Amino acid sequence: MTATILVVDDQSSVRQLLQEYLTEQGFKVITASDGQTALYTARHEEPDLILLDIMMPKMDGYQFLRVYRQERQTPIIIITAREEETDAVLGLDLGADDYVVKPFRLRELTARIRATLRRSMEGKEPTEILHVGEVWLDTGEHTVKVRGQEVALTPLEFDLLATLMRSPGRVFTREELAERLSDSGFAGINSTLNIHVRNLRKKIELNPSDPVWIETVFGVGYRFRKPE
Repeated sequence: MTATILVVDDQSSVRQLLQEYLTEQGFKVITASDGQTALYTARHEEPDLILLDIMMPKMDGYQFLRVYRQERQTPIIIITAREEETDAVLGLDLGADDYVVKPFRLRELTARIRATLRRSMEGKEPTEILHVGEVWLDTGEHTVKVRGQEVALTPLEFDLLATLMRSPGRVFTREELAERLSDSGFAGINSTLNIHVRNLRKKIELNPSDPVWIETVFGVGYRFRKPE
């Protein structure tokens, strides 16, 4: 099945380049030139992945993320011309799955797209229900419930939580988690792993600053606490 990608960028040259290249790579590509148009298009076309520019008129990428993440968990890769780490961190905090900085290499971008799509499709594999303490995770329905309430996670956050919950009590190094959550040719997840863990804690912990379930093992990595 052909994946549909929504390319959102105010530069027509970038939209045309990505549409032509990604179409050649086997994707169906639709485009939007600003955040407002992208919001309408995403709601009606339901793309499998969104490539989202940050600096745009009418509604920038950050505003788009704030609104759209309240409605859907479609995988989103942000595209930014800014090299400052704070810009990427803000996008990830708002729910983006990954980011690339202009100018980017088309082959690397395609690898990131395929890796993100693979993670988002994992929920369509045979059902696996994980239950540790007050946290339930269902890979078949791609849902997470904490204390009986459903929690919306991005595909990467879902995959990260599933990885930790499959081995409660086991300490995963950051490098090991990065390898498990990435694919050949996909870069950047290791440098942003801490951000995704922080976002995940905000969604499943009563007090994210004093987490009960996702524990930091200083100097090593993370583990999902094994109930006593």
